[in-house]
Amino acid sequence: MENTLNPYRFRIQSVDLLRGLVMIIMALDHVRFFMGSATFAPEDPTQTSVLLFFTRWITHFCAPVFVFLAGTSAYLYARNTDCDRRTLRNFLFTRGLWIIFAEIFLFNLVVQFLPYQYLILQVLWVIGCSMIFLAGLIYLPRSMILLFGLVLVFGHNLLDYLFATGDEGWLYKVLHQKHLFVDLPLPVYVYYPILPWPGIMALGYVFGRLLILPPPNRNAQIWTVGLIGVVLFFALRAVNYYGDPVPWEIQERGLIYSFLSFLNTEKYPPSLLFILMTLGPSVLMIPWLEKWQGKKVKFISVFGKVPFFFYLLHFVIIHVIAIIWSQWYFGISEWWLGSASGYPEDYQLDLTLVFSVWPLVILICYPLCLWFANYKKAHKEQWWLSYL
Repeated sequence: MENTLNPYRFRIQSVDLLRGLVMIIMALDHVRFFMGSATFAPEDPTQTSVLLFFTRWITHFCAPVFVFLAGTSAYLYARNTDCDRRTLRNFLFTRGLWIIFAEIFLFNLVVQFLPYQYLILQVLWVIGCSMIFLAGLIYLPRSMILLFGLVLVFGHNLLDYLFATGDEGWLYKVLHQKHLFVDLPLPVYVYYPILPWPGIMALGYVFGRLLILPPPNRNAQIWTVGLIGVVLFFALRAVNYYGDPVPWEIQERGLIYSFLSFLNTEKYPPSLLFILMTLGPSVLMIPWLEKWQGKKVKFISVFGKVPFFFYLLHFVIIHVIAIIWSQWYFGISEWWLGSASGYPEDYQLDLTLVFSVWPLVILICYPLCLWFANYKKAHKEQWWLSYL
């Protein structure tokens, strides 16, 4: 029920829907990986097929949207609970630490099972780091938080041509170097460098202010923000000058593959063009999602209400399915215990299998996510649930 003193003090449907959509799409990428990764990058226009490219490309929206909406949710959380900055700071800081802990001890468990062969630091890692950054940023004026976000998002590609070597450059590597490998007693792979993710979350925090405006004014400003992102992407990508470390090229395979090259922007770390390409259209969807009605709203938004729970749960389910399928198809599945891949070299990725398993994973997850969402709603007094 809406609060009569503040008509905007409730969950905003478009936030849960957009987050739910990207969570569902995210599962597609993880099913593709577990059911047999291709021997080449699916985004490589010189080798990929159109279907394989877009199977991977559509999932690029997931991480930027999720981190952006995490910032938006932080703003809405503060507003809906009337908490002061100190309370919000403590919440963001402790939740950031918790999410980093979960990356190390929970995510790696559900991806590899036991025994660990290495540690992977991926999206939960940068979400946790970004929340810790945001815990300090909230003391700044909104304009300064916006400036911080814009500087990181638009400026971090200036670092593209700087490469640290040797142990003394470890901090820069963690901040902005692709796929860092740290040879510790247990090897650590930093798949997600920290920059520019705190900037994306900061922009999401500032964006939260738009969502509580009256609908006509809100929608006009949201459309403006989204259109600016889309136009900037096409303009900057067309000139091939700044915003991505790898320029697009005309492909000998034809016009469609040249277009795939145009869309093939860098994710690790996410380039300015990658961010514009994904966040621009996503922001444009928000006014449209507010108009959705019916059963699809309930179904999709459930995943958006319990994203952390779904994130870990769907990895467990996909991992178990991969073990069962590998045992049935190959007669062996040991590579899934303590590893995240291991298909024979001559195995060809079957997208029919991927698109068959993907909805199965979602359907298995749905009742469990619905139960947990209802449990959280019925037990709001339990503080620990806000960390899940």
